[in-house]
Amino acid sequence: MAVEIRILLYAAILLLVHVFAEVHFKTKQYGTKWNMGARDEDLPPLNPVAGRLGRAKANYLETLPVAIIVLFGVVVAGRTSEMTALGGWLWLGARIVYLPLYWAGVPMVRTLVFLVSIIGLAMVAWPLFAA
Repeated sequence: MAVEIRILLYAAILLLVHVFAEVHFKTKQYGTKWNMGARDEDLPPLNPVAGRLGRAKANYLETLPVAIIVLFGVVVAGRTSEMTALGGWLWLGARIVYLPLYWAGVPMVRTLVFLVSIIGLAMVAWPLFAA
């Protein structure tokens, strides 16, 4: 199996981590009844941690489709290489580091880590432009 496909598997697991981390802190704030209900009621604003986890998940969901396209694309196009694998790992590693940085509310470093993840995606996508 191509390394890029394995990275996508780990990316899916990371998405679940994002989802469960956010819902855990929302449930701590709003309660189990909210979690198991229809969630139709108006609620007070989220506490800072739950809010940051929601924004971190949203940010992840903004780049995940790009990662899926380019990682799967290089496999389908037969353009995998050490560079695409390294770029994929760079993207995934940066995204893993990004979550606790956002969770803790660390500014600037979080943005630099995000930029590293984009560089990783560019490394994966580059061979597709030459195809």
